[in-house]
Amino acid sequence: MAEFNTSVKQSGDVNTIYLKGFLDAHTAPVLENVFANLIDKQQYSIVVNFKDLAYISSAGLGVFMAFIERIRDNNGDIKLAGMTDKVYNIFDLLGFPLLYEIYKTEDEAVNKFKENRDIEKK
Repeated sequence: MAEFNTSVKQSGDVNTIYLKGFLDAHTAPVLENVFANLIDKQQYSIVVNFKDLAYISSAGLGVFMAFIERIRDNNGDIKLAGMTDKVYNIFDLLGFPLLYEIYKTEDEAVNKFKENRDIEKK
């Protein structure tokens, strides 16, 4: 089985999920559990860092679709960052850039959450 793992870093109220390896039908439940745990903790501002992800299948993409509505219903979002060209092309082919904000770097994605909060406070 292909190697896949995740880690999560919290920075204020933004959680970053780091993906590493191969995200496919066999490993997708690992990511599903990470999203479910964040939702259980009412953590709805999520950045996913793809810089160490080598491969994503349709099952992996399905994980994002499975959770986005529930997160947005709670005034949160999933922002994507650090994709390799290979992974980005898969997301682009399926129209994900119309559904998700995709950033070059994790910092850009995290800062976008902070900017949006600052605007909401005004």
